[in-house]
Amino acid sequence: MRDNALELAILPGDGIGMEITKPCVELVQIALRRAGEPEAVEKWLEAGAGAYTKLGSALPAETIDGCRNADAILLAAMGDPEVRYPDGTEIIPQIDLRFELDLYAGVRPVRSVPGINGPLADPCGNELDFVLIRESTEGLFASVGKGTRDEDHATDTQVITRKGTARVCEFAFKLAQQRKSRGHLGEVTSVDKANVFKSMAFWRDVFDDVSEGYTDVSKRYGYVDAVAMEMVRRPWIYDVMVTENMYGDILSDLAAGLIGGLGMAPSADIGDEHAVFQPCHGSAPDIAGTGKANPTAMFLSGAMMLEWLAIEKGNENYGRAALFLRSAVDDAFADGALVSTERGGSAGVVEISQAVEKALATLQDNDPRLA
Repeated sequence: MRDNALELAILPGDGIGMEITKPCVELVQIALRRAGEPEAVEKWLEAGAGAYTKLGSALPAETIDGCRNADAILLAAMGDPEVRYPDGTEIIPQIDLRFELDLYAGVRPVRSVPGINGPLADPCGNELDFVLIRESTEGLFASVGKGTRDEDHATDTQVITRKGTARVCEFAFKLAQQRKSRGHLGEVTSVDKANVFKSMAFWRDVFDDVSEGYTDVSKRYGYVDAVAMEMVRRPWIYDVMVTENMYGDILSDLAAGLIGGLGMAPSADIGDEHAVFQPCHGSAPDIAGTGKANPTAMFLSGAMMLEWLAIEKGNENYGRAALFLRSAVDDAFADGALVSTERGGSAGVVEISQAVEKALATLQDNDPRLA
């Protein structure tokens, strides 16, 4: 390994995974070099439906070990509806990885990219910048593989614990503090259904307990159904939102629709020791190999990874590399000429990758966004 070089575990997965991963890694390396850092060491690992077909395991032990030993994990997309386990369920090793590495905070930034007009008529709808935090190891997803079913009855149990809720709420309040220091509102909204479910009333009680340690950050509450409505009416009222696993799964896709679709939506699953960065979209096997995929969410996930590494490693250069990459994405789309295929245009992997790489090369060091 090169001195001081990052080690990245890279899981391209299935479908369009390899198509969007290769240019993303190249852009991350360019951003690191420009920030004055050595290129990262790349550890390409197998996981997903293809790995299951080939190796008999969707998440081989070697891959788990590689992820544990890496500085960060970059994951593209996994799964194929045509490849299933014997019980008929789809292969979802990205969820298994959350449990293996205890990645309890699902981070879904909702940020408008210049030149990408959202569906809302209000101009504020094109200037969104909030974050949805999804608890990723409990909630209804705790029943994955554990539910019951017979001819007349089926159950999946929601699990909410004090430990799981407290740590994700701590994460949300700390993030709100960081955002407040950068000029954002500094507010956390608990998204729950405390008026109906005992588990959600318990969640809100724990949320309140955690909030007492963050007097510099304000708090508010929202029932998930009302929040879904407000995310369509006026999503700009939110800063940081924290919610249960299934609620977060649904609301994060709604949020993606506000910023141009899943192709523009990055994400991260973060724990105390490890973190995975991946686009919100799936493997899209129907367009795999056609070049039509939009790699932007993957690029922005790479920028999130660099930003997280800056904090974890105490290295401002990684944060600068993140700003390089995110600003290049903004510049590539800013004039509105670059329109991805899912938005009715003709730009796919090659066109978008080239545009972002060009923008990265021409970005000026004195650009105020880099300050």
